[in-house]
Amino acid sequence: MNPLKILISNDDGVFAEGIRSLAAEAAKRGHKVTVVCPDQERSATGHSLTLQSPIRAERADELFYPGVQAWGCSGTPADCVKLALFELLNEKPDLVLSGINHGPNLGTDIFCSGTVAAAMEGTLVGIPSLAVSSACFRWRDFQYAGELAMNISENVINQKWPHNLLLNLNVPPCKPGEMSPLQWTRLSVRHYEEQFTRRKDPRGNTYFWLAGEAVKDLEKAGDGPNQWPSDVAQLEANAPSLTPVQPDLFWRGRISELPNIQITS
Repeated sequence: MNPLKILISNDDGVFAEGIRSLAAEAAKRGHKVTVVCPDQERSATGHSLTLQSPIRAERADELFYPGVQAWGCSGTPADCVKLALFELLNEKPDLVLSGINHGPNLGTDIFCSGTVAAAMEGTLVGIPSLAVSSACFRWRDFQYAGELAMNISENVINQKWPHNLLLNLNVPPCKPGEMSPLQWTRLSVRHYEEQFTRRKDPRGNTYFWLAGEAVKDLEKAGDGPNQWPSDVAQLEANAPSLTPVQPDLFWRGRISELPNIQITS
């Protein structure tokens, strides 16, 4: 295919191994790659934007594969993509990639994911966008995840990427030969146990640390074809999960289930 103009961001920061692997894979295929990502880790920032302080960006080409232009930005992942699209890039990119995230972005967790938010910024302005995550915080072999993300992106672009489609890819932490086939999935509904830990500081004051373990529910999922597994179940089967997402959050239940909003005096 013809070389693409690709913008890459993440939420793990400019020094993360995942984003360097993804940028290298895209550049090796002959695409024109620009990286604009946070200058430090900003995981779980969701779609937050910086409004009360200035945003700074410094070149960081030396951290990346030869030919990749890169900036480390003081803002959030969503800030980074906005800044790239409206200030740093001379041309609109053909594709926005976000990742490779160090850890999964599954189910309703995507609402707090900076990785998905960065990709969503591309979707909101009509650019084909894909978020990719390695589904283990300790796994550090990102080569196959990068290859798979690029294969999917190039393939879907060749087929004409549908409007408002954001693709969310999660790759299991294992060698390619150990994986089951890629499959479309539905977003799971994620719940956590003991999300906060109460602790005492050295002065005896109470503070809280957000923690907790996800409840592994393989069946509970939202809208989508019933024959599609949840993304959690797909990863549990050692298979890559690809979930189609869109920015439209409008209620999809029965209109009759909505409460009566007529207020009587």
